[in-house]
Amino acid sequence: MKTYLIYALAAAAEIAGCYAFWAWLKLGRSAIWVVPGMISLALFAYLLTLVEASNAGRAYAAYGAIYIAASIAWLWLVEKQTPDWADLTGAAVCLAGAAIIMFGRLALK
Repeated sequence: MKTYLIYALAAAAEIAGCYAFWAWLKLGRSAIWVVPGMISLALFAYLLTLVEASNAGRAYAAYGAIYIAASIAWLWLVEKQTPDWADLTGAAVCLAGAAIIMFGRLALK
């Protein structure tokens, strides 16, 4: 459960950091948006180091699914766009893949 909490926090930090750049470059917001964006992206990178995984690549691969699901949540909650069946099904498949990557070895022991 701790792993998923860290991944959720990392996803929030990454999405917020990337959105700061999006707001600056695509929405015409002030360049000052980059400062909290950079801080948020640094927090994201730090949080991923807290995941208990045997290899960085495995931790990053599993995190990718959490990022996808969080991005769909951002689409819905922040951008006010309702996810469609493909968004939700794709996120669910990715989350299943993340669970296999992170915990599949435990089932074989």
